[in-house]
Amino acid sequence: MERFFDLTGKHAVVTGAGSGIGSAIARRFGRAGADVAIWEFNPEAGETTAAAIRKAGGKASSRVLDVSDAHAVEAATADLWERAGRIDILVNNAGVSSVGNVEHTPPEELDRVYRVNIAGVANGLRAVAPRMAAAGGGAILNLASIASLIGVKDRFAYSASKGAVLTMTYSVAIDYAHAGVRCNCMAPARIHTPFVDGFLAKRFPDRVEETFAKLSAYQPVGRMGTPDEVAALAHFLCSDEASFITGAVYPIDGGVCSMPGYTP
Repeated sequence: MERFFDLTGKHAVVTGAGSGIGSAIARRFGRAGADVAIWEFNPEAGETTAAAIRKAGGKASSRVLDVSDAHAVEAATADLWERAGRIDILVNNAGVSSVGNVEHTPPEELDRVYRVNIAGVANGLRAVAPRMAAAGGGAILNLASIASLIGVKDRFAYSASKGAVLTMTYSVAIDYAHAGVRCNCMAPARIHTPFVDGFLAKRFPDRVEETFAKLSAYQPVGRMGTPDEVAALAHFLCSDEASFITGAVYPIDGGVCSMPGYTP
């Protein structure tokens, strides 16, 4: 039978793939046949994901990288291009969170979020998109958030950064459509990752289960999403089956954006 969503022979880059959504995307790409390059700030986490892909029979490498460093991103891109001859897929997943409204977001916090969530994505786009265009095309996927589409309480810096990711997606999509480069983004709601567990343990040590239930109920479906569910959408959008899709944002949110008046 025909194998759908096959990534055999494709070279994919996933940033921030040491854990959570990025790791799930990298592993799924590896199972689909892609040669996955993991660019991760945490060396141990990046290599753990790469090793898991290789153990499952896939191809993967890990490189320590700070996506906010434009020169480092350009060097990593040039090195991979020289070794592999192309980059078919780029997933700009690396990002940081931030909690607080405008009153409680000092300039240094805004700068921290900007460096990773905005400049980090821009660095990847700047390094990869022109090379993809010159080589005949490819697929780029950026990780935005429902915070780029609707108001989310106490997420001033984070919402601003993810709004920028959304509009950068639109910009790259229209600028490179003629060259066969597709650029889309996903907008997840709350996804149950190790980050969520750590956040709850730190901020609500006496109310972990209660707060987890409250955060889960925010989604009309009554639960958080899983990294594997986000990875499945990423797989589709980066596959040839999505070749007519560019400049699009896909909420993966358990109904949050389409049911704004919902109350559990």
